[in-house]
Amino acid sequence: MSDAVQISVSTDHDVVLARQEGRSLAERLGFSKVEATLIATALSEVARNVLQYAGEGEVIIEALDNGGRTGVRIEVRDFGPGIPNVELALQGEPPFGGRAGLGLPGARRLMDELMIDSEPGRGTMVTMIKWRNDLS
Repeated sequence: MSDAVQISVSTDHDVVLARQEGRSLAERLGFSKVEATLIATALSEVARNVLQYAGEGEVIIEALDNGGRTGVRIEVRDFGPGIPNVELALQGEPPFGGRAGLGLPGARRLMDELMIDSEPGRGTMVTMIKWRNDLS
């Protein structure tokens, strides 16, 4: 793993910055433009959830090297109300009556791995990984 980039998220500008950092790292690691866009989109969706449901949180973006396999790991965490039902959230049901966007289901489709650790009243941590496609 290389040095991680940590970004506090409390405004729309912070979401844009996190998105740019994710795309930039992916491109530096040799991801295709399409893959870099998928990473940036997933990161943006989950970071926007932080603003919408928790008000603030943080994003950590880092490179992965797993035996010659290159990836990007993104961790998005907040200390908001948590997700009352993760399974419903992954099906696109907005918690707390919010708007349904691409959100978690979209991020799960765009990334290779997505894990959610959430507990009502204690916040949420979403970990996403995208591996570079070296088959081209």
